Amino acid sequence: MTAVEVSEVATVSPEGDGDGGVLSRAHRALTVGIVSVVLVIAFEATAVGTAMPVAARDLDGVALYAFAFSGYFTTSLFGMVLAGQLSDRDGPLTSLASGIGAFAAGLLLSGTAAGMWMFVLGRAVQGLGGGLVIVALYVVVGRAYPQRLRPAIMAAFAAAWVVPSVVGPLAAGAVTEHLGWRWVFIGIPALVGVPLALALPQIRRRASGPARAGARAPLDRRRIRLAFGIALGAGLLQYAAQDLRPLSLVPAAAGAALLVPAVRGLLPRGTCRAARGLPSVVLLRGVSAGAFIAAESFVPLMLVTQRGLSPTLAGLSLAAGGGTWALGSWVQARPRVEPYRDRLMFLGMLLVAAAVAAAPSVLIPAVPVWTVAVAWGFGCFGMGLVIASTSVLLLHLSAPEEAGANSAALQISDALSNVLLLALGGAAFAALGGGAVADAAGVATSGAHPSHPAAFAAVFLPMAGVALLGAWVTTRLRER
Repeated sequence: MTAVEVSEVATVSPEGDGDGGVLSRAHRALTVGIVSVVLVIAFEATAVGTAMPVAARDLDGVALYAFAFSGYFTTSLFGMVLAGQLSDRDGPLTSLASGIGAFAAGLLLSGTAAGMWMFVLGRAVQGLGGGLVIVALYVVVGRAYPQRLRPAIMAAFAAAWVVPSVVGPLAAGAVTEHLGWRWVFIGIPALVGVPLALALPQIRRRASGPARAGARAPLDRRRIRLAFGIALGAGLLQYAAQDLRPLSLVPAAAGAALLVPAVRGLLPRGTCRAARGLPSVVLLRGVSAGAFIAAESFVPLMLVTQRGLSPTLAGLSLAAGGGTWALGSWVQARPRVEPYRDRLMFLGMLLVAAAVAAAPSVLIPAVPVWTVAVAWGFGCFGMGLVIASTSVLLLHLSAPEEAGANSAALQISDALSNVLLLALGGAAFAALGGGAVADAAGVATSGAHPSHPAAFAAVFLPMAGVALLGAWVTTRLRER
């Protein structure tokens, strides 16, 4: 949090908020509360990512490995649209409280799963909660903080990932190796109570109610139907990508038929063609997050099965990324770099592309394993520049009564891209024999390398190309 404190500017904002920064007396309790929520989410993401290879192997579900990640993002799509509707109508309080509850319930369901499909179901319940929470947090930021403080609070969100990125893999790896992977999932819900106690009273006081007085309107049922369509369509496409049989063309076609009109109705017009302004901001969020997360999801599995690392060491290969991501977010929060935000985002996408392309080099035995950690550190710095900046630009381009819907669109682009690119990556991984990777314990014991390195290369290299596409999208963020 030191970096965030330094970044605050004690000038009077255009909104008339004359107090200091995000940790001033006026904002301190709310900032601590919502950053604590992000802290729990961050700890879950880093801990679960470390335990996932062992869980998939134990449940005989390595072939469904990508589905365990994309199941989360699929249901979060519906949660995001619902949260946008509820937040614009009633304020973000209901979405945040119910979302954290679903998030915890999904973790418990996955932690007690007897099979891989039950595990995926738990991830889906968790994703619904995550979708409700993340949009509600963006609406809180848009309502409770003046424009000049929003880059700083986004940097604080990124800073909240630093400690979990280091402690999470260590803790999850130790628990997985000594107690079992289930305790990683079952233990995290115990952390939920503190963020709720801190955040909810402040949100009720500062950010509850409709965006404009007297503007409470019924939920847009059309958008809710489109949200259901986009979630179901994404799920069908993911299932088809994992099945890889001729009959899988049927759910694939059904998924596409549901997905296309839903995307057109839920994202800003012109998003798919990178129209200038808000549509390109939304598109960039999806391209950057999807390429990076699809690649990152396979890093621990690659290191465990191809290089014989323990789950703890495999998770730690990503640990430095939390710090560099926070550093990138801190850089974008500097007032002096505001005129150069587009260039920073272009640089960020180049760093992401380079990191993703470099990761599979460890498939060559002569390449040191720590190469992944170094590359991922640079990639996370680039993501810190890009992700925080898309959030800042979105709130800047949104009217108050549109903040919920536009925040939902940003997160939909993020999650949908994760689902689709994980589906593509998972299909390529399975088609090239990824489902038959050797037992991680056998690899660690024998030192022999499995015979499917091409399955991993087929995931990472295309995602590097997608990141390069994102570098082009950064040239279209400003309206001219």
